[in-house]
Amino acid sequence: MNVLGSEQMATSVRVLAFAGARDVLGTHELELDIADIGATPTASAVLDLLCRRWPALAAYRAAIRLAVNGEYAAGDVPVRAGDEVALIPPVAGG
Repeated sequence: MNVLGSEQMATSVRVLAFAGARDVLGTHELELDIADIGATPTASAVLDLLCRRWPALAAYRAAIRLAVNGEYAAGDVPVRAGDEVALIPPVAGG
């Protein structure tokens, strides 16, 4: 995990977190080194890594929707260095 910086963009994935996911991570934005995500980086692998690092996030896992580069995505969508992955918990309100 790195502090945001332009020198990291070539090797990292930007993660945006909203609502309860943001509360668990303690930030709305962070970066993960692409090498830490696994041999086959996917949107789901990003969430897996975050759940390992922040176990409380697992409580939201089943309800979190993923978006890659601004578009909702299935978990098996590939993720590359420079991509943005958003964690979007369900929204309730009235």
